[in-house]
Amino acid sequence: MLAEFLKDYLPIIVFLLVALALSVAFVAINYLASPKNPDPEKLSAYECGFEPFNDSRMEFDVRFYLVAILFIIFDLEIAFLFPWAISLGKIGIFGFTSMMIFLFILTIGFIYEWKKGALDWE
Repeated sequence: MLAEFLKDYLPIIVFLLVALALSVAFVAINYLASPKNPDPEKLSAYECGFEPFNDSRMEFDVRFYLVAILFIIFDLEIAFLFPWAISLGKIGIFGFTSMMIFLFILTIGFIYEWKKGALDWE
C-alpha cells in the first residue's frame, strides 16, 4: 500500500520539497547578500502618504480603505468576465442578461462612490 502511495504521490512530494528548499534558499541568499545602508530617501514616506516608522496606532484617512474596496470590486468583476466571455455561446441570452445586470449593479456602485467623493484626493 505504501509503495502504491509513493508511486502516485512521490513526484508531487519531491516537487514540493524542491520548491520549498529553493524558496528558503532564495530568501536566505537575498537576506545575506543585500546591502544594508538605509538613507533618508529610503526611509521617507512612499505613495502611502504617512511616515512608515511612527506609532502603529495612528489614524489615517478612510479613503485608503475605499480605494482598496473599489480595487477589489473591480478586480473581481474582471475575474467574472473572463469565464463569462468564454462560455457566452453556451449560456445564451440568459447568461448575457445576468452579466449585464451584474455590470449595471457594479456601475451604480461606482457612480455612488464617485458622487460621494471617494475618488477625490486633495
